[in-house]
Parts: sequence; structure tokens; C-alpha cells
Amino acid sequence: MIEIIAHKPVLIAGPTASGKSALALHIAQTQGGVIVNADALQVFDGWRIITARPDDDDLAAAPHALYGHIRYDAPYSTGQWLRDVTPYLAGRERPIIVGGTGLNFHALTHGLADIPATDPTLRTHGNTLSMHDLLADLDPETRARIDTRNRMRVQRAWEVLQQTGRPLADWQDATPPALLAPQDATRITLDVPAGWLNARIAKRFQTMLDSGGLDEARAMLPHWNPAHQSARAIGAPALIAHLRGDIALDAACDSAITASRQYAKRQRTWFRSRHKDWTHFDISSTDLSTGLTFLR
Repeated sequence: MIEIIAHKPVLIAGPTASGKSALALHIAQTQGGVIVNADALQVFDGWRIITARPDDDDLAAAPHALYGHIRYDAPYSTGQWLRDVTPYLAGRERPIIVGGTGLNFHALTHGLADIPATDPTLRTHGNTLSMHDLLADLDPETRARIDTRNRMRVQRAWEVLQQTGRPLADWQDATPPALLAPQDATRITLDVPAGWLNARIAKRFQTMLDSGGLDEARAMLPHWNPAHQSARAIGAPALIAHLRGDIALDAACDSAITASRQYAKRQRTWFRSRHKDWTHFDISSTDLSTGLTFLR
């Protein structure tokens, strides 16, 4: 049983297709609040269906914020999301913050180092270096904190050092206080069985196609650029490839479903590691009317 206290912010995290939005809407309709997006891809316009943004019925049922407010070709960062979410933490309606991007929740409740963006020229140079060369430039403290087998993490640490002259560990140690202390929010992580989730992922993608997902991809085709952050929307690359005649629609669907299941697995791993002190809720086997208690 989870106690939902009126006026106290609610955080809802979980893997893709696990039912986060439905839970947020149930809480908002039962007890009030504004549903605030914490998903890194649902912030972009253009890909509404493929990113499973709330539809018109959901938007009419409760207030929503930070959905589709960024142009499809614009960059967007966790730091920008923190700035965008700040007004809702002190607004008249309590926020129900929902999404599958673990880094956003971690930054919200633990703070985020304000590291300057990397110069594109520096990143291009870093792309040409070997892992050995990148690691050789890092300080021992930073190497001890990152996954030295993950090139993206290693190169990011290298870029920070080259760009600012300060090690990543130094920036992390200077992280400002969190915007929302963990104990000041009701924190829920949806922890659902993999088999149940995989079936939902397949069914949801078919629903996306039935709802116009392919037409959405066709509308975005003239603007397609794989370098755009919004192009990471799961299913978008596969549908674009189909529209360009590279693969059949069945193959595109299989590719999108597989990518979504792999992403969900990574999300579950993140939440198991980082959300040990959150309340874990199996929405697959619990009736919301009996699994939640609303308190004034």
C-alpha cells in the first residue's frame, strides 16, 4: 500500500510502457496536481505518437506540462530540464513528475554539476582518440568514479577536463544542493515483470501504428537528421528506414520492439541500482484503487 499525501510532490519512475502515465493520471484525477514530464524524449515536438506523449483525452483530463515544448531539431539537456521544472516545484498545484529518464530524477533529488557544454570541435577530436588515450589523460579520482569500459562516459570525462581544465570529479564534488530533497516527495518506481512488460511493449507499438505512427514518421521524413536528439525516439529510425525503402514494415516493427525491450532492460537495471530507497510498486498485479491510499 502506498500513501499519497495531498500537496506533497509525487515522483513516478519506471521503464518504458510500464504504466507510469496511467498512474500519474489516476493520482491527478483522484487528488489533484499537474503532471510534469521527466522523459528526455517526450519534451520534443514532432514525435508525439512514437514517444507515447499524452493524447488529447489525457490532456483534457488533467493539467500537463513540459510535453512537446522543445523543437524537434533543438538540443536539450538535464540542466535545461531542471530549469524548466523549477517553477512547478513552487507552483499552486503540486507536481506529479513522471518519466523513464533516471538521470532527470537523480539530478532533481541529488543535484547536478553545472558543467559547461562541450565544444563540437573538441568532441570531434575526442572521437578520433582511442580509449587508452582518453583514459591516460584522466585523473585517478575521476577514473575511480566512472565505468572505464564505457566509451561514452570516458570521453565525456575527457571532454570536461579538456574544456574546463577541471577534472569531472572536481565538478561533481561542487554539485549544488538538490531542488527537491528525496524525503520531501513521494517516490514511486514501477517494478514490473519482464515478460509482462515485453508483451505490453509489442502491443503498444502496434497501437502506435494503428494511431498514425507511420504517418507521423512520414511527416518527419523531410526533416530527418539522425544527429538530432529527438531522432533517438525508439522506433523512429526503423520507421524512417522503412519509408526510405531500406526495410519492410514488418522488419521495422520488429526492430523497434527489440530496441524498446533492450531500452527497458537498461532502465530496470538503472532503477534497481539507484532507486533502492524508493517505494517499488508492481502495477501489473495491483488494482490502483486498492494499492494506493490518498491522504489529506
